[in-house]
Amino acid sequence: MTAARLEPIVGRYLSLEFEGQGYRVYFEEAGEGIPLICLHTAGADGRQYRGVMNDAEILKRFRVIAFDMPWHGKSSPPAGFQRDEYRLTRDFYTAFVVAFVEALALPRPVVMGCSIGGRVVLNLAATHADRFRALIGLQASAHVAPYYDTDWLHHADVHGGEVCAGIVSGLVGPEAPSEHRWETLWHYMQGGPGVFKGDLHFYKVDGDLRDRIAAIDTRRCPLYLMTGEYDYSCSPAETEEVAAMVPGATCTIMPGLGHFPMSEDPDRFLEHLRPALAAIAESPSE
Repeated sequence: MTAARLEPIVGRYLSLEFEGQGYRVYFEEAGEGIPLICLHTAGADGRQYRGVMNDAEILKRFRVIAFDMPWHGKSSPPAGFQRDEYRLTRDFYTAFVVAFVEALALPRPVVMGCSIGGRVVLNLAATHADRFRALIGLQASAHVAPYYDTDWLHHADVHGGEVCAGIVSGLVGPEAPSEHRWETLWHYMQGGPGVFKGDLHFYKVDGDLRDRIAAIDTRRCPLYLMTGEYDYSCSPAETEEVAAMVPGATCTIMPGLGHFPMSEDPDRFLEHLRPALAAIAESPSE
């Protein structure tokens, strides 16, 4: 007999007018309770949070929502995208997250983001803290110095998807189960032309937040930082540096994990996430 199981995840589209452009934004959700927005890494999409969105314990208290940024996953670029080079900026990314929250009328949600998502979480903490119940930065640093030529990520002489996956493959922790490692890399193999490169414009150039970190006030919005020990793009030391500049921030270095903790080893990641979410759920909402 064939074994089958329906997962609790449901997908929908949101038609969103933003800064004079129309966007068709795909998002998935599961659970009920406190809204928990999940932001994917550069060049990937919301599928990275499949482990969180299938965790029965979390879904009892949280409405987990993962959306694909425009150009990513099932979210299309806006009309006329072919005329311009895609480059993600700090201001666009920050404002788009806020616009998505407002469009769904989510009351002071928790936002959790990884890599570029973790970076924008820091900017949200510095500029929009009162809008959120708590913020969780995975692999969140204030800055990263460029350490390879990103032109190869969108070049006629190479297979874009395989090059993107090759670039990030070393960022996956060495203890990650093979099936999760390869699913993580598969998401990168499927990315649109130039999208990963465009995301890294934010991560490596426009998203330098070193002059904003001191403005973060955890009394207005709690900040949780979680970083895998094997990440060399956002190293544990870089996350600890952010935590040292933000009084009251909670910092956890996760043994055995790399740059994609929620995707590369969901079970191990959930061991760290569940206590943080429990503390958030039990804390006063105002």
